Amino acid sequence: MYDLIVIGSGAASFSAAIKAAEGGAKVAMVEKGTIGGTCVNIGCVPSKTMLRAGDIQRLANHQPFNGLSTKAGAPDLTQLKIQKDELVGRLRKEKYEDLIKEYGIDLIIGEAKFIDQNTISVVEQSYSSKHFLIATGASPFIPEIPGLKDVDYLTSTTALELTEVPKRIAVIGAGYVGMELGEMFHNLGAEVTLLQRSERLMKEYDPEISDVVEEMLSSKGIQFEKGVTYQKVDEDNGIKIIHYTRNGEEKQLEVDEVIVAAGRKPNTSSLRLDHAGVETGENGEVRINEYLQTNVPHIFAAGDVTLGPQFVYVAAYEGGLVAKNILQKEKEKVDLKTVPAVTFTNPSIAKVGLTEEEAIQEGYKVATSILPLDAVPRALANHETQGLFKIVVEENSKQILGVQVVAENAGEIIYAATLAVKFKLTAEDLKDTMVPYLTMAEGIKLASLSFDKDVSKLSCCAG
Repeated sequence: MYDLIVIGSGAASFSAAIKAAEGGAKVAMVEKGTIGGTCVNIGCVPSKTMLRAGDIQRLANHQPFNGLSTKAGAPDLTQLKIQKDELVGRLRKEKYEDLIKEYGIDLIIGEAKFIDQNTISVVEQSYSSKHFLIATGASPFIPEIPGLKDVDYLTSTTALELTEVPKRIAVIGAGYVGMELGEMFHNLGAEVTLLQRSERLMKEYDPEISDVVEEMLSSKGIQFEKGVTYQKVDEDNGIKIIHYTRNGEEKQLEVDEVIVAAGRKPNTSSLRLDHAGVETGENGEVRINEYLQTNVPHIFAAGDVTLGPQFVYVAAYEGGLVAKNILQKEKEKVDLKTVPAVTFTNPSIAKVGLTEEEAIQEGYKVATSILPLDAVPRALANHETQGLFKIVVEENSKQILGVQVVAENAGEIIYAATLAVKFKLTAEDLKDTMVPYLTMAEGIKLASLSFDKDVSKLSCCAG
């Protein structure tokens, strides 16, 4: 009998298993495939490695990068794939596989299926536990577009395995995954078109952000088709053809490859959750309460399988919280009010806290500051001024409710904003801090100053 059996081996699983083992629990981990989950194997690590290579390829005008050779101006994806796979393998071993023995966790290889609320079977062997954590993650969602499943489409996983850059690529879906992949392949030399059903990019951001992101990517040569209604996808002599309507007009797009980046679906279909009485939502996600418990109190769920914010750091936080709630009498509630989000385009896009629209919906009377990137000295020095900073505050107290950034290193900048939102700092607090000059982070202070000052009239570093 185990104290905790974790199903899955990604960030949520390891965070829970390590913390529980440190607390003296007897822990087992079940994995049917590759140890490490999405991020290290097929998500963050490989995609950001290739994004970086694509960006340097663009900047260097097809000059070699870290052994990445060129052939008639085109990057050698075979060499890049080898480098990417070597990095993934090293990190998987150091950050996941080696830790199983280090913390005395029992690894069970195979597919877990619930027999009842206290027992699972793995390869016809039964295992019982006082608690379970379902952390099986999510997989690419394939929309029901006629003909799509009959063509040789790519996903965010298989696109990273290409050994040649296609000439023309269509990306179905223009969320953060679609935009990252689209820019990566554009920088590597492909003609890229992003298609989406919505009329506005990045609906989770305020309209000013959506507009500057579309302008930014369009200026690089990436094409957008918005407000699309898909009719069908077919293939003719190796050419994929997407048939769709936009503004009542029937259109066709011919490409060499189609990448589907239309969201994620939870990996729950093979778990036999009904045998344990665990409830799921309409998309197959595991339903949880504020303590990350399912409707069966000793069965928990964390990470992408719940269809919450799909970031590896959220999964790790939730996994650790599950372990705490198993080990201690007083349970802690999950708190996702200050989850930072980053899209790794160049410049990158980041946010934390409430958008202006969300703050108004929650009943706040708000004030906002929008600072164009050409007001930030570092952006001027870099000759890259497409972007902006936006701060949303409560009008009277000037408490910071949310921050959105489109700028180089937005993912680094947003951590400071996360602290400001989490600890309820005000715009005045930011004004009273010193920020290193000629850093992009100075934009946060300048945006806070612009609530009541014209920053174009200030001297360098002057508040």
